[in-house]
Amino acid sequence: MNRRAFLAGTTAALVFPRATLASPYILRAEPIIAQILPEGDGTTVMLGFNGSTPGPELRVRLGDELVVRFDNETDEGSSIHWHGIRLENAMDGVPELTQPLVPTGGGFDYRFRVPDAGTYWYHSHNRSWEQVAKGLYGPLIIEEHTPPHVDHDITVILDDWRVEEAGALKGGFGDMHDFAHAGRMGNYAKAIVSKATVKKGDRVRLRLINTATARVFPIKIEGLSALAVALDGMPLSAPRPLGDVTLAPAQRMDVIGDVTAAVDFLFMTRDGPYELGAITVDGENSTPITGPIAPLPAANVARPKDVPDQSLTLKMEGGAMGGRHAGDDIWAFNGVSGLSDTPWATFKSGDTAIIDLVNDTSFPHGIHLHGHHFYEVNTDGSLGDLRDTSLVNAGQSQKIKTVFDNPGKWLLHCHMLGHQASGMKTWVEVL
Repeated sequence: MNRRAFLAGTTAALVFPRATLASPYILRAEPIIAQILPEGDGTTVMLGFNGSTPGPELRVRLGDELVVRFDNETDEGSSIHWHGIRLENAMDGVPELTQPLVPTGGGFDYRFRVPDAGTYWYHSHNRSWEQVAKGLYGPLIIEEHTPPHVDHDITVILDDWRVEEAGALKGGFGDMHDFAHAGRMGNYAKAIVSKATVKKGDRVRLRLINTATARVFPIKIEGLSALAVALDGMPLSAPRPLGDVTLAPAQRMDVIGDVTAAVDFLFMTRDGPYELGAITVDGENSTPITGPIAPLPAANVARPKDVPDQSLTLKMEGGAMGGRHAGDDIWAFNGVSGLSDTPWATFKSGDTAIIDLVNDTSFPHGIHLHGHHFYEVNTDGSLGDLRDTSLVNAGQSQKIKTVFDNPGKWLLHCHMLGHQASGMKTWVEVL
């Protein structure tokens, strides 16, 4: 990425559509023309939902039934995955495991209750390394029965695109060099914000979502005295100092804080910070919210047993500068590339498992488990944060511990989507 591309992003805080608090919805996947670059620069032919990318922000309340009719008006098969939702297996949106591929001109009805409040998102799960990069995604917000007292609830999507100077998307979505390295990195990035202006002294809730197909975003937020309150939709036991934020593809963070100046979203790079976008300040709040920032209501997630029923190791292998492995593609888990006919592991409903995610490669990987959340295990063996996607850096490992209590066939894969496309995915079954 060059300096001009990043600085251009400061004038490009795109406000995306927000749906009403009602269901059913219709999500129509279709070709669109988007203003990804700043106004006055070229437009970009992409894919989107209901005429835009990101697609409309869907908002429902905890415990509601979400009903969505998906209509596919693109020129290839697709589906919708509801990322991070602990939903019934038939609604998970994975064509190879849970549903038929939705062909061009076809449709599929999704219907499920939402069990957890928090920040989630939806995206294509067929040829996702290409369809998500082209714009088939959007935010899904599940509101608490009693949301925290804030002046504004703002969604902030972080993404990057590989574009020509005139705005056209560059091709090569299946490029093997990208797949074997860090993935398809864009040359233009920005923050897409649901509200462009606030007042000084406002208390705001920011919902950060990394929708990029490969890029890990180290982010610094200026102009906000804030605390982190949730990760991947799951509330933290206590708000914690924000500091610098690192979000792998598909990860989310909720932040609550008080506006002290224009809120800048800075991408921290080796060449220094670059502003991805900003929320401007217009005026001052004469009656600001005071008092401490309280924890969000705890999620109803089963606590793992102290002694697990199964202990497993998932070893990431392959890629450029990686060693040989027994798989038949660029990447592998435990010597197997892609989905096998039988599950990598089988669990009885209610089993506790501890899985050691071992990254024996030269690149970071964001490992995502469908249908469940898991605890990241601290180095002292205690339970850390609840997440659905864990970033494991090159040469490192991360233990996760979860209760497999959602019956069905569930995907487990790298959310650097080019890595998933070239071998780094498997599946588990919960009986």
